[in-house]
Amino acid sequence: MAQLFFRYGAMNSGKTIEILKVAHNYEEQGKRVIIMTSGLDTRDGVGHVSSRIGLKRTAHPIFKETNLYDEVQRIDAQANCVLIDEAQFMTKEHVFQLAKVVDDLHIPVMTFGLKNDFKNELFEGSKYLLLYADKIEEMKTICWFCTKKAIMNLRFHDNQPVYEGEQVQIGGNEAYYPVCRRHYFNPPLDQIGKSRPK
Repeated sequence: MAQLFFRYGAMNSGKTIEILKVAHNYEEQGKRVIIMTSGLDTRDGVGHVSSRIGLKRTAHPIFKETNLYDEVQRIDAQANCVLIDEAQFMTKEHVFQLAKVVDDLHIPVMTFGLKNDFKNELFEGSKYLLLYADKIEEMKTICWFCTKKAIMNLRFHDNQPVYEGEQVQIGGNEAYYPVCRRHYFNPPLDQIGKSRPK
């Protein structure tokens, strides 16, 4: 039975590597997958899913105007699975379209993304996935500054924490840290912008 999955985690929790692993497992069994990602993420060019450990795959980009139900039918209406990276950037309409892919086309959809932004507000895509997904799972990682579980994303600029600004700013370790609640509110200023402490 097809279901809509949402797997969320802070930065560096292995979301993209999990997508690549799931795709490999399906394809190794001769099954067909559709990989999609936000068109907002241009770090490796539009339409690429890239992990921090160097693995990379091409993907179909999702833009605000993309109808995901129509797009899945256009790409492969007989696909065995749809995998979506950077799901937090989707719109409410995208989530409804994915639910229709699951319910009408009977194709499982697995989405991966951040739950909350650097201000600890829900992203639109994440909010509606939390409401409409059949299965929700947290992917865990540890705080950049200690060994507690990271549940927030700390944005920084010029070695200073940033708590205001535009919700979307694409970046990796050069702009964000996965952090626990304590270090979100009280980050060690002498360690921001440096390598992970030993």
